[in-house]
Amino acid sequence: MKFPTPHTLKQIATLIGCEYIGADDFPVLGMNEIHVVKEGDIVFVDHPKYYDKALNSKASVVLINKKVECPTGKALLISEDPFRDFNTLTTFFRPFEKALNAIATSAVIGRNTVIQPNVFIGNNVVIGENCLIHANVSIYDNCVIGNNVILHSGTVLGSDAFYYKNRPEGFDKLISGGRVVLEDDVELGSLCTIDKGVTGDTRIKKGTKLDNQVHVGHDTVIGEKCLIASQTGIAGCVIIEDEVTLWGQVGTTSGITIGKKAVIMGQTGVTKSVPGGKSYFGTPIEESREKLKQLANVKKIPAILKNMGQ
Repeated sequence: MKFPTPHTLKQIATLIGCEYIGADDFPVLGMNEIHVVKEGDIVFVDHPKYYDKALNSKASVVLINKKVECPTGKALLISEDPFRDFNTLTTFFRPFEKALNAIATSAVIGRNTVIQPNVFIGNNVVIGENCLIHANVSIYDNCVIGNNVILHSGTVLGSDAFYYKNRPEGFDKLISGGRVVLEDDVELGSLCTIDKGVTGDTRIKKGTKLDNQVHVGHDTVIGEKCLIASQTGIAGCVIIEDEVTLWGQVGTTSGITIGKKAVIMGQTGVTKSVPGGKSYFGTPIEESREKLKQLANVKKIPAILKNMGQ
């Protein structure tokens, strides 16, 4: 997430009431999670296990819960609770806006786009030309939709990330300030749910088609011309490269990459990153030919045991 205007390190520290290490006028351009952070951004870290990763990332400012040596060219924000203060910044720079109409006056809708009854379109949404938005679709604030996109009934774009910190008093939610971006010629079936990024974008690229009841987690990027069948669940921060096929009831863990032109057969649990150009099956995931051979051999076990007199 980029800020509407650049801020200084001192301004950011004042907003969250914390100490800082760096020049008062050190420029701060935005905020992001570690996997999408860029120069000028703030990243937060609150566990020693991830200190080095955050300090050596592309982030210019590290929001951290311990005074450490500041890397050259970076600045630090020293916070008792970086998770809480990251939420404070998200709320300040992208506050929730109550909807006043079913279609927000700030929404931009392109020529020849059809909006069916009972559609909700939130603040600052941009929809391209020649789209068809069927009844009862909900498009939350700040979503961006390209040209020739079809959204079927009951689909939701921009719901919050499933991201929580476990505290003694209960789960504390990381506030989502990102977006959903659909590129040209995307089609989403009925009852799909696409979570927005925490600070970045959840993106579905040109020409990709989703069947009914598909879930896409926060900050996931799905490539061009992918086919994703019904009841598939894709976790957050997944990268699916171009022309991948996911058949029905596939589930993935977070933070993995599925390579270009991979085919994932139905009911597979994608527990790790897999290269493209191959077919996969099973849980844990393996190349489909190998997995099917294993299953065929398992079926032979009763006969082998019988021949052994067991």
